[in-house]
Amino acid sequence: MSNLLSPPAGFNFSQLPSNLIPGDANPPWMSKGDNAWQLVAATLVGLQSVPGLIILYGGAVKKKWAVNSAFMALYAFACVLLCWVCWGYRMSFGDKLIPIWGKVDVALEQDYLFQKAFLGMFPNATMVFFQFVFAAITLILIAGALLGRMNFYAWMLFVPLWLTFSYTFGAYTIWSTAGWLSVEGIIDYSGGYVIHLSSGVAGFTAAYWVGPRSTKDRERFPPNNILLMLAGAGLLWMGWTGFNGGDPYQAGIDASLAVLNTHVAAATSLLTWLILDVIFFGKPSVIGAVQGMITGLVAITPAAGVVQGWAAIVIGLCSGSIPWFTMMVVHKKSELLQKVDDTMAVFHTHAVAGSLGGILTGLFANPRLCFLFYGTSNKYYGLFYGLHDRQIHTGIRQMGLQLLGILFVVVLNVVMTSLVCLLVQLIVPLRMSEEDMEIGDEAAHGEEAYAIWGQGDRLEKSAGFSAYNDDTAGAARSGYNTSKNQVEMV
Repeated sequence: MSNLLSPPAGFNFSQLPSNLIPGDANPPWMSKGDNAWQLVAATLVGLQSVPGLIILYGGAVKKKWAVNSAFMALYAFACVLLCWVCWGYRMSFGDKLIPIWGKVDVALEQDYLFQKAFLGMFPNATMVFFQFVFAAITLILIAGALLGRMNFYAWMLFVPLWLTFSYTFGAYTIWSTAGWLSVEGIIDYSGGYVIHLSSGVAGFTAAYWVGPRSTKDRERFPPNNILLMLAGAGLLWMGWTGFNGGDPYQAGIDASLAVLNTHVAAATSLLTWLILDVIFFGKPSVIGAVQGMITGLVAITPAAGVVQGWAAIVIGLCSGSIPWFTMMVVHKKSELLQKVDDTMAVFHTHAVAGSLGGILTGLFANPRLCFLFYGTSNKYYGLFYGLHDRQIHTGIRQMGLQLLGILFVVVLNVVMTSLVCLLVQLIVPLRMSEEDMEIGDEAAHGEEAYAIWGQGDRLEKSAGFSAYNDDTAGAARSGYNTSKNQVEMV
């Protein structure tokens, strides 16, 4: 994306309104409006994780796993931030070490944080925070595949290791201005590859190494609070305004288009999934509707600001039907998919939908809109427009890059996630014991999500202990009667 021109030599800043006159806290290169929007967008994305995915996971799982599931998300958010400012950001967006990885350095010094970011008209401090919330949500999405059995101590090690040796590679290669695929011209507007395809493949791979939930949990895993889950899903949906609207790095028309396309695709996908549920299962499922919403948001992410509105609807139709088919039909016929216990089905909702979005971006990317985003003419060209404008070679090349990006991300995450899991396994078990899995939250944390029993009496069978409340009580066993076809979500 191109930046606005600097003021001409000799320009008299005193002619500007007092609030626009440059000063120590307002350098001439900074746009206050763009900086404010970028901070707001980053906060919206942060709210998708905290509390969005925290309460979505906490409500979507079996009651005995509510605390553990929510805590995995909260821990990842905090851990990623510290790692990000100490080394992760510069490895993802700093000076080039190799074409797919940046040099290790910190992003903590005042002199660096106050400098102009590599793109946009705001300081590095804003960019570091903006990119952090994307890195954090990627790890939290991976957690969705591992809920209900991963050893929390193993998760504490997995998060910094995976961020360092997988996420930074993908982010640098595809998003850094000096990265290999970025230079070649791949289109990933806001993270269809770097975030969603990565988290879907990494989550599925990690689930393979961690192993499945207990047999009882795999057979019956009802959400403990669908309304709470819906609240988290709502935060996730609205937060996507910042997710895709913040990536032009300016509060311009491209950001407006990206936001509108995002919500159009999500709504279309939700309705498509809902209709398929009604046709084939006879009932509209709210869990299925949330799944359709998420696949729509994921699929539009690599394309949000570079496709027209009609293409957003087409993407929504595809994201509401193809992942539905892979989840409801292909999953039941595939031995591998049946073997790997992906608790929240992130493979379907993020890996499949993310790949689908990348491919459709290669078809529908509008060269004019790509110019608005990248500031480069005749380099980014959807195949359909290439055929129409007699730029066939450019269009085919774009589609080839989109497919190459999928291959790169899949291989990277399968290899690096496997290595990280094997390394962690040498230190602590990846999986909780069968006894602890039978108990759940109290065994892992000594705490329960719903601690009131009857009129406040302690549940005598409570097996855990909390350092903060030794009166933690058990909760009544309850569950929702959900369709067996809709037990797993997101």
